[in-house]
Amino acid sequence: METYGKILLIAMPAFLVLVLFEKWWGWKKGFDTVRNMDMISSLSSGITNVTKSVLELTIAIGIYPFMLEYLALTRIENVVLVYLITFIILDFNGYWVHRWSHEINLFWNLHVIHHSSEEFNLACALRQSISAFFNLFTILLLPAALLGIPEQVIATVAPLHLFAQFWYHTRHIGRMGFLDKILVTPSHHRVHHAVNPEYMDKNLSQIFIVWDKLFGTFQEERDDIPCVYGITRPARTWNPIKINFQHLWLMIKDAWRTRRWADKFTLWFRPTGYRPPDVAQKYPVYKIEDVYHFEKYDTRTSPAFSSWAWIQLTMLLLFISYLFGNIAYINNLNSTYIYWYGAFVFLSVYALTELMDRHPKAIFWEGLRTALGLYFLYDQRDWFGASFWWSPVMTAIAAYFIISLLVTGWFVARHKKEDRPETSLSD
Repeated sequence: METYGKILLIAMPAFLVLVLFEKWWGWKKGFDTVRNMDMISSLSSGITNVTKSVLELTIAIGIYPFMLEYLALTRIENVVLVYLITFIILDFNGYWVHRWSHEINLFWNLHVIHHSSEEFNLACALRQSISAFFNLFTILLLPAALLGIPEQVIATVAPLHLFAQFWYHTRHIGRMGFLDKILVTPSHHRVHHAVNPEYMDKNLSQIFIVWDKLFGTFQEERDDIPCVYGITRPARTWNPIKINFQHLWLMIKDAWRTRRWADKFTLWFRPTGYRPPDVAQKYPVYKIEDVYHFEKYDTRTSPAFSSWAWIQLTMLLLFISYLFGNIAYINNLNSTYIYWYGAFVFLSVYALTELMDRHPKAIFWEGLRTALGLYFLYDQRDWFGASFWWSPVMTAIAAYFIISLLVTGWFVARHKKEDRPETSLSD
């Protein structure tokens, strides 16, 4: 927990700088692939994912130590070659987890957030799932267990394998010649994120493209078929927490509504997108039929609101940076504090993105967040020990919460007025 938090203190600013650099580069070149609200939504999604990961909110099926103890055919020392072998095993593992996430209805819910952006840029790489509470795929590490690869090696290589998948989420890098033959490159991954029928569910590899070529899921990017990005059942929201559970909620409703008992129990494991015929007919869900003619999700905004959204995101990044940098300290104060802090982070993301969606209930969520934050200050007479580092912290954070609530209320009222249908003179 603490170690991963320290790693993220370095990784998060690096990712943010690269995301902003891509925005600047696109603006300079006249090919801007980053929309402001979409970028904030992606960054907010990244915040929820890393918070969940650092607080270890996944209930892991701890079978790897068991496999290692009872199935290992040999024992390997921590040498450089072991790390390379582990990287390859994790990549093979990742290909199949990724493929099943695209092919099986229930597992698609664990991955849909990553494809939910209707753009393709570095920011959308940060859209990672928070809906996985059970690590069901540890069994795929059987080859590593048979070789006797230590747990510590996997724990070291896994974050590196994940971070290595960031760079190829861009439209600013074209074909890469020889590298296209062995690695997943931006060209390959653009195909993967596309909803064009020719590209759907292709290029599922994570680092080495060889897996797709071996297992028949490779598709080269074609100049005559420009990639169109998103998902065929659009999310239609900036709220990453909602997106994470939309597909699951649809399956739950379908299982409840269908009269076919077989479907109630099997729709979860049918091909992705399957809905019982009786429910699909009675409760249709919008699906993009023509990928070249649909309206991307967007919301009315203004320079003032964009500035406010960035201020809120910046404050949120400061809040989680303090959490990640002081996990042990906060945990020593009270072992439950870090989880309450995590709840505050999630509530902050929810409130901000509801406001970005121009939802009137954004003021409710902001009020709840403010109440929770002020309660922390009242109960602790501090902000999780931060006064040790900066004595006026209570006053500063309390002032921030009050200003945030007032400004949010002002924007909600303004949005309601702007969105109200104009009344004709004859009325």
